[in-house]
Amino acid sequence: MSMHQASGRWKLGLLLALVTAACWATLPVALKLTLEQLDPYTLTWFRFLLAAGVMLAWLAARGGLGGFARLDRRRWWLLAVAGLCLIGNYVLYLLGVQYTSPANAQLLIQLAPLLMALGGIVVFGERFNGWQWAGLAVIVAGLGLYFRDQLSGGLPPGGEGYLLGSALVVLAAVVWAVYALAQKQLLLRLSSPAILLAIYVLASLVLLPVAKPASLLALDGLHWGLLLYCAVNTLVAYGAFAEALAHWEASRVSAILATTPLLCLGAVGLVHSIWPTAIAPETVGLAGWVGAGLVVLGSTLASLMGQRRRAG
Repeated sequence: MSMHQASGRWKLGLLLALVTAACWATLPVALKLTLEQLDPYTLTWFRFLLAAGVMLAWLAARGGLGGFARLDRRRWWLLAVAGLCLIGNYVLYLLGVQYTSPANAQLLIQLAPLLMALGGIVVFGERFNGWQWAGLAVIVAGLGLYFRDQLSGGLPPGGEGYLLGSALVVLAAVVWAVYALAQKQLLLRLSSPAILLAIYVLASLVLLPVAKPASLLALDGLHWGLLLYCAVNTLVAYGAFAEALAHWEASRVSAILATTPLLCLGAVGLVHSIWPTAIAPETVGLAGWVGAGLVVLGSTLASLMGQRRRAG
């Protein structure tokens, strides 16, 4: 069976991977600030609505809407499950960011691809090699060390809300893994953009009853800019991610993306230094930095060594 080969333009692949990491690192900060004037459901509904419009126009221009006619009832149900899970991921993650800090949410959401990998073992009979299991153990150890640092002096500002937010982000990672596994099965009949279009349209309809579109009129210029950034961020990030895979090896792209939690910590520090009243600084001690570093190391280890085994 023929396998996809990267174009070899590694500098372009590296640049696109860095764009993706920057988008994902800054998104929690932008979401946190947007939530000052907008509720989570309206914010998520607007992001899905804009994404649906852009994706519909793009697929229509390319003639990519014909695949839906080939779906049977079982796959329509699977598409609905994938859609509901991605809706749950967006909403739960946003609720988590509302209660906890952006960097904490970004660190915890790193569980999502690992849970997807574990689900692949159960659902699709995939296998982890020893290095990948070691990477998983390093990630768990890093998360434990990070939260021990965060809770060493008692609960951070926000008290029980910090723990609630963390739990919501973990749940967001779980439902994302279910979505990703459902999407993998759907790829046998639909392209990834077509799947995302169906999910975006479904999400726009499902969230409309709880969204408050009129509240958008009350946003000031700054928060409108932040809202548009949140909406465009996902489209840019996933577009850059897809192109990065076209030009560079998947393992190397994954290794760059594993640095996202550290970049998010830097983004929070930068915004706080420029605009101290906008967002609270992350209070991370030495043990917390070591834990965050271990999460990055474990993610890199799992992606690089998993790719090496498949190549072998």
